[in-house]
Amino acid sequence: MRPSHQPVYMIGVAAEICNVHPQTLRQYERLGLVVPSRAGGKNRLYSDDDISRVRRVQRLTQQMGVNLAGVDIILKLLDDIEDMREDLEQQLADYAADVEVRLQKLLANSTTPIRVDAPLFPVPQVRARPKTDI
Repeated sequence: MRPSHQPVYMIGVAAEICNVHPQTLRQYERLGLVVPSRAGGKNRLYSDDDISRVRRVQRLTQQMGVNLAGVDIILKLLDDIEDMREDLEQQLADYAADVEVRLQKLLANSTTPIRVDAPLFPVPQVRARPKTDI
């Protein structure tokens, strides 16, 4: 299975998948709503993530009545939220690892019995809510 960010679709195929005209995809690119990869500096290649983003743009404009300027703002905010969610999860994992190391050091010279088959600071797998479906 290939990664969702791997560019594989030429503009014609991507337009067909999204049920739009290739010119629409070019307009979305000019506005910065979708940024496809370039093969040889000329041919646009779209990934599955790009296709999802185009569909999100379509949903916002066609079903929710948002203009393209509003779509740009919404997508940037959603991208920022996703970046913050990933950062929060990484900070939590780093914090838990740091606490575990500190506890190990504190208890290294202690006579307190310690379970070796479990972490000293068990942290539940906390995940921030995933991306919205807008």
